[in-house]
Amino acid sequence: MFYPDVNMRCLCQRTISTTITVTTERKELSLMLKENIKAIRKSKGLSQQELAIKLNVVRQTISKWEQGLSVPDSDMLISLSEVLETPVSTLLGETVTEAEVDNLKAISEKLEVINLQLAQRKTTRRKIIRWLLVSLCAIILMIFAALIIWSSPYLGWDYSDPETAVLGVAFHSFEWLFVRFAPMLLIGAILGIFLTRKKA
Repeated sequence: MFYPDVNMRCLCQRTISTTITVTTERKELSLMLKENIKAIRKSKGLSQQELAIKLNVVRQTISKWEQGLSVPDSDMLISLSEVLETPVSTLLGETVTEAEVDNLKAISEKLEVINLQLAQRKTTRRKIIRWLLVSLCAIILMIFAALIIWSSPYLGWDYSDPETAVLGVAFHSFEWLFVRFAPMLLIGAILGIFLTRKKA
């Protein structure tokens, strides 16, 4: 019977372990990080303000971490782990060896993955907002065109009929409000489209 060499078996185990680690890194690390920071902070009885003071940052920075809007850099992550008395591996939501925890390069790579995920989210949100603003501009322009073509048809209606009178007043109110507020909405939408354009 053939028995694999011990070194070969260890190599296979390391290969499998590396594969699992790489797969884990591609998961929602930012989600784990933000949830862990918040949960561990609360378990230590610290408010966002208190934690911010210990780390010499503003409270908004802690809030952004816990909302997943940004992540601490490698140095700040180490400081955070010291203040919360929690290993970096626990903050990242992974089980790694002590040597890997102390490896600044490994931490930086994990944070790079998180930052990439955040950048992709921001890009997606920017595209969605941009298309919503483009759609809003198109709708406003179509309504303007329709009002110009119809030229206030309700002015010639017979208002002796109560239902016609109510409908005419409703049309007039809509037109009155639209003509006054639509230009501001249009300018705001165009400005939003300009601000959300893809940067070179």
